Amino acid sequence: MDIANLSAIDIHTHAEISCWNPFDNYGEEYDRAADKYFRSSRRPSIQESIDYYRERKIGLVMFGVDSESNLGRRRIPNEEIAEAAQKNSDIMIAFGSVDPHKGKMGAREMRRLIEDHGVKGFKFHPTVQGFHPYDRMAWPLYEVIAEHKLPAIFHTGHSGIGSGMRCGGGLRLEYSNPMHLDDVAIDFPDMQIIMAHPSFPWQDEALSVATHKPNVWIDLSGWSPKYFPKQLVQYANTLLKDRILFGSDYPLITPDRWMKDFQEAGFKPEVMPGILKDNAVRLLGLT
Repeated sequence: MDIANLSAIDIHTHAEISCWNPFDNYGEEYDRAADKYFRSSRRPSIQESIDYYRERKIGLVMFGVDSESNLGRRRIPNEEIAEAAQKNSDIMIAFGSVDPHKGKMGAREMRRLIEDHGVKGFKFHPTVQGFHPYDRMAWPLYEVIAEHKLPAIFHTGHSGIGSGMRCGGGLRLEYSNPMHLDDVAIDFPDMQIIMAHPSFPWQDEALSVATHKPNVWIDLSGWSPKYFPKQLVQYANTLLKDRILFGSDYPLITPDRWMKDFQEAGFKPEVMPGILKDNAVRLLGLT
């Protein structure tokens, strides 16, 4: 990344549309429910997202979510996101996503994505993928990430995906309790773990795990900062100021809105540069 010319690094953006594969309309009811929950139906292509961030001089980390086993829906190819990052390496980094149910075959894919495609980390969504993060099923995948000393982002807290659907779309919120990452942080101390989002309704659990385990970080994506719990802002200003990261959850929330509200959410001026960029620079090894 061209760090000097970037005002911030957004650690949490989503690939929404594949230009390689045809649209898979299986399970499209999840999209409609998410549109209603987030009051947004933006579905930009990967290139449209890159253009948006380039115009604003903000770096971005992008990924999809491989939930093929639990949802039965075809994923956006990891290789497509990685290729876009290689072509826009001054501004973009690719993370991969591999369904933990793929076990050793998934671990083989991860290794290939790292070694052949330059993927710099991985995304997990326990609720959508249908697994407890501490399930030994996922250990072969974590072992590859830890071996390469890469970060892994885990969705935590409530999920807008499935919200309002009959039975919540069959998705279990409990999988995304941040306390489930405590075992992972112990067994994989060389894997940097990012807990995504204010972890409603388990914000205190998230702060406890991050304070106790030095390889655990928190990204602030998915919510407008004006709605952040007060204890999250307090810890971001003090004990966790070096492990808090800017993330938007784009396209569900735009960095324009996030940054506007960030200025008024009670963060100390001296911690803002770290949250917006410097902490991500250290985490991603960009120095």
